[in-house]
Amino acid sequence: MSSGLFGFLTIVTLALALLFAAFAAVHVKRLGDRTPLPISEEIGSAKAVLNKVRKREPMSEDELDFAKQIVADRSSLRAFCIPGTLFMLGNFYVFGSLYYDYLHGVTPSERTFLGVIPMLTSTNLAVRLLRSARLKGRLRKLS
Repeated sequence: MSSGLFGFLTIVTLALALLFAAFAAVHVKRLGDRTPLPISEEIGSAKAVLNKVRKREPMSEDELDFAKQIVADRSSLRAFCIPGTLFMLGNFYVFGSLYYDYLHGVTPSERTFLGVIPMLTSTNLAVRLLRSARLKGRLRKLS
C-alpha cells in the first residue's frame, strides 16, 4: 500500500464526516425547533411509550401520537447521519494514523486503531435506530 492511498482515504473520510455532520445538524435543529408534546416533557417517557408499542399494550391518543413522532424521527435518513458521522470520524483517525505511520516509515501501533472505538459505538447507535424504525409496522396496526 502506498502512502498516497491512505492520504486519499483520509481526505475522503473527512469530507464524508463533514457532509454527514451537516445533515445531522439540520436534523437536530429541526427537532429542537419543534414544539414538544406535553407527554415528551416527562423523564423516560420515550422509553415507556416505545415499550408499550413493543408489547402491544393499549395507549392513549397522546401516547400514540408521541410514539409515531419518535419512530418517524428515528427512522429518518438524517437521523442515520449521526452514527455515520461518528463512523467516518473513526475512519478518519485510522486512515490518518496509517498515513502518518507509513509516511514516516514506522509500523502501525495500537494508537492507530483507537479509531475503531467510535466505529463500534456508531454501529451500536445505528442498530438501536433500526430497532426503533422497525416499530412502524406495529404503529400502523395500533392506529
